[in-house]
Amino acid sequence: MAHRVYGELMRYAHDLKTERKMHLQEGRKAQQYLDMCWKQMDNSKKKFERECREAEKAQQSYERLDNDTNATKADVEKAKQQLNLRTHMADENKNEYAAQLQNFNGEQHKHFYVVIPQIYKQLQEMDERRTIKLSECYRGFADSERKVIPIISKCLEGMILAAKSVDERRDSQMVVDSFKSGFEPPGDFPFEDYSQHIYRTISDGTISASKQESGKVDAKTTVGKAKGKLWLFGKKPKWSVKMGPALEDFSHLPPEQRRKKLQQRIDELNRELQKESDQKDALNKMKDVYEKNPQMGDPGSLQPKLAETMNNIDRLRMEIHKNEAWLSEVEGKTGGRGDRRHSSDINHLVTQGRESPEGSYTDDANQEVRGPPQQHGHHSEFDDEFEDDDPLPAIGHCKAIYPFDGHNEGTLAMKEGEVLYIIEEDKGDGWTRARRQNGEEGYVPTSYIDVTLEKNSKGAVTYI
Repeated sequence: MAHRVYGELMRYAHDLKTERKMHLQEGRKAQQYLDMCWKQMDNSKKKFERECREAEKAQQSYERLDNDTNATKADVEKAKQQLNLRTHMADENKNEYAAQLQNFNGEQHKHFYVVIPQIYKQLQEMDERRTIKLSECYRGFADSERKVIPIISKCLEGMILAAKSVDERRDSQMVVDSFKSGFEPPGDFPFEDYSQHIYRTISDGTISASKQESGKVDAKTTVGKAKGKLWLFGKKPKWSVKMGPALEDFSHLPPEQRRKKLQQRIDELNRELQKESDQKDALNKMKDVYEKNPQMGDPGSLQPKLAETMNNIDRLRMEIHKNEAWLSEVEGKTGGRGDRRHSSDINHLVTQGRESPEGSYTDDANQEVRGPPQQHGHHSEFDDEFEDDDPLPAIGHCKAIYPFDGHNEGTLAMKEGEVLYIIEEDKGDGWTRARRQNGEEGYVPTSYIDVTLEKNSKGAVTYI
């Protein structure tokens, strides 16, 4: 439809506009020529009228002098010559006016009976051709729609089958696996004996307080911490801590999310390492070809590229090793967590409380208990009702050809020559979603940027 119907119709409409403009231009030229003939005829008419009046005045002057007995013969003869001159000029202008009038009448007849009807006929024929072309386009439009209807029906059937095959338990489990934090539940509350300062005999069956003062826990802080765990279904805790800046080892995230992020980064680095290795092999093969056939190229010209590729490979291997060490650390902490939960030591319970997702703060500012960076990340995820989802991966980059102010909501301002990451391609509406290096996202006009997409981008999504 776009190529055979819409594209053809747009081209034909452009041709029709050009042809119509040409016919209208011919009509204007014909009208201008007729106006010019009328002006010439009108000028000759006015000149003839003026000469006739001058001739009448000369005749009256001659008759007055001829009847005057006091006038000399010379004055009468001069008036007679003036009368003859004016009469002659009036006759010449009369003939000129008659010729111009005849010419204008002929051109006017030709204009209204030949030229203009011919132009109207051409415009009518053009409109008839336009009507025929429109009928052909309508038929093409209908044929295109008829061909698409079975495809649409098949898609609708597929949507119905997909809707019937929805497994709510599997979907909910996927959501749980995607967002679970990996934090362990808090430990048991210790018994706090406030009767230890009462001097009385304590029987053997009485539960006594722990002798270790370091194991004492602030009741207000503990209760507040326990209530805070249910803030998702009630009130948001006042001590909720926002997530700090993103760290390279993802230690600001919960354990499970951190493990997923590290594994994802390791997979990406392995893919990049494979690309660099393939490039190194290709350069070595090309170098061998150049060494065997010097006329094809200089082997030494490939040495800088080979050195750069080797440096990239070493850098990627170091990055992979570093991220694998962090991943092992996370997996080790996750694996050994169950052994620590069954300890009965009160000090250990306090430590458990420190490792809880919420963290706790004592009344004394000097004894403030802070949780690890993972706790903050856990609060942040639930703090905004899952609004702080992981950012979309970059699938390419772009360079701004023109500046864009980005005043509208959801758009991203950019300067000419600025380089941005592409996180979502143009869906056909003329807008591309981009992101700056500082994390700011928004839509920019596709026609304002030069887009370069990665072939094996991590933004590819497989729908199940």
